[in-house]
Amino acid sequence: MATPIVSRFVETDRLRTHILTAGPEDGTPLLLIHGNVSSSAFFDELLIRLPDTFRAIAPDLRGYGQSEAKPLDATRGLRDFSDDLFALMSALGLAETPVHLMGWSVGGGVAMQYAMDHAAQVASLVLQAPVSPYGFGGTRDAAGTPTYADYAASGGGTANPDFTQRLANKDTSEESDFSPRKVMNGFYFKPPFTVAKEREDRFVDAMNTTVVAPESYPGDLTMSPNWPTLAPGVKGMNNALSPKYLNLRGFADISPKPPILWARGDSDLIVSDTSLFDFGFLGQLGAVPGWPGAEEFPPQPMIAQTKAVMDAYVAGGGSVTESLYENCGHSPHIEHPDRFLAEMMDFLNS
Repeated sequence: MATPIVSRFVETDRLRTHILTAGPEDGTPLLLIHGNVSSSAFFDELLIRLPDTFRAIAPDLRGYGQSEAKPLDATRGLRDFSDDLFALMSALGLAETPVHLMGWSVGGGVAMQYAMDHAAQVASLVLQAPVSPYGFGGTRDAAGTPTYADYAASGGGTANPDFTQRLANKDTSEESDFSPRKVMNGFYFKPPFTVAKEREDRFVDAMNTTVVAPESYPGDLTMSPNWPTLAPGVKGMNNALSPKYLNLRGFADISPKPPILWARGDSDLIVSDTSLFDFGFLGQLGAVPGWPGAEEFPPQPMIAQTKAVMDAYVAGGGSVTESLYENCGHSPHIEHPDRFLAEMMDFLNS
């Protein structure tokens, strides 16, 4: 039988947070953390199908969904989100209870930051297509070495301005390759996969809840003498994802070390060693003029970066199970829901 989903608001000591919940109050806590330009709505069917032994909680991060849109201090990396989630857990009476975390995309990075901040309160981690430990752009190797000292080619200026404007306009059309609907179907999923039209409309509406502002999405920027002349600012999501501020290398050293399930699609175009959201790879393709070449500005090896941190985690005594989904883009829980649910349940129950 389908588990009913409850939508409600929780006042924490940091912000008014909207959450979707499923399962009994005394169930095993499972926190589902969404990614950039999305919301808890993307966990709809997963919430419905979870066994009622779990108390699933899917919050909207600040600036997304129906949660309060407080400014994001990018200089803290993903710590604002981690602090928000701990405040939510505290408000729900779960601050001292170990919880399972499932983080998707940027949510994977938030989950890792949460584990760095509250390792003893994390029972396990499911990292689904997680952002690189060094975010998006501006690094050149598996160790996260910055390509330029000012971290050019990362931050708020890297967002496509047409896409950003269409988010601000709540565009639901398919008139442009940069319409949210087209971006979702082309990048969140591997074409020709799509969801049913009614569900697709809900997902597009969720994308369009993204608060477009310098302090939210995509953030501010600074100019750089280095290619492509854009460097990080200090506010908003895409700056929080700049390696200038985001460095999760220390995740490998947390103690205790909860077990990890790392799931990803083999055809992910967002988090990849050949990401179409990375200026190094776009420059190599000729899509961004003036690329200085692979020796000076190679593509960011996002998967290699994550693997290096996971290998260090295992070397320090942790457990990491990798699961690669064939014919899958950025969203295994939507593109391959049966397998994802089964693997996640096997992992959480083990």
